[in-house]
Amino acid sequence: MIPIDVDLQDPIEVIPHLINKWQAGAEMVLAKRIDRSTDGHLKRKSAEWFYRLHNKISTPKIEENVGDFRLMSREIVENIKLLPERNLFMKGILSWVGGQTDVVEYARAERVAGSSKFNGWKLWNLALEGITSFSTFPLRIWTYIGVSVSALSLIYAMWMIIDKLMWGNPVPGYPSLMTAILFLGGIQLIGIGIMGEYIGRVYTEVKQRPRYIVKNKKTMME
Repeated sequence: MIPIDVDLQDPIEVIPHLINKWQAGAEMVLAKRIDRSTDGHLKRKSAEWFYRLHNKISTPKIEENVGDFRLMSREIVENIKLLPERNLFMKGILSWVGGQTDVVEYARAERVAGSSKFNGWKLWNLALEGITSFSTFPLRIWTYIGVSVSALSLIYAMWMIIDKLMWGNPVPGYPSLMTAILFLGGIQLIGIGIMGEYIGRVYTEVKQRPRYIVKNKKTMME
């Protein structure tokens, strides 16, 4: 199966090269753009930042500058069809399914006619879907923020106590009040982060992705 965009930017001349890689044993052949010169500056930069962030906090990692244009073996397609998820971030799902993967590089052409209907808002939503589909880090980060806020407020409170005991300076009212508020706020963020950990685990479980994808089975008699 070879999905391809209808805007004619992906040259069909690449398809025989994809098929050759598949015939050589690859189960997934990625069509990777050499560069993104056909995209605007903002789109190139936002794509670069997305790939960098996604591959840092999510598993599995996805290949940069690869769109939907690729070759998938029948086995890969059937494995994807078995997934019970409704909202599929296909780049991540295809990387998760795995299989022997190869790459064919190509130069993407300019758009033949019209303009892309995939605007910045849709790209933003796609990026959010990609990160939240394969990472619980956005939930976990609140634990880190809460610990940091609580630790800093506690350090400042200790400094005010030491300043009072050693130099006799009066404890100012407003800073001490803000320190207490920040400390309690940090504790609340830690609580939210802990709840986020459990929510993230539930979110992962309800996807019901299989632990393994069995390629073939052999008995001891074979």
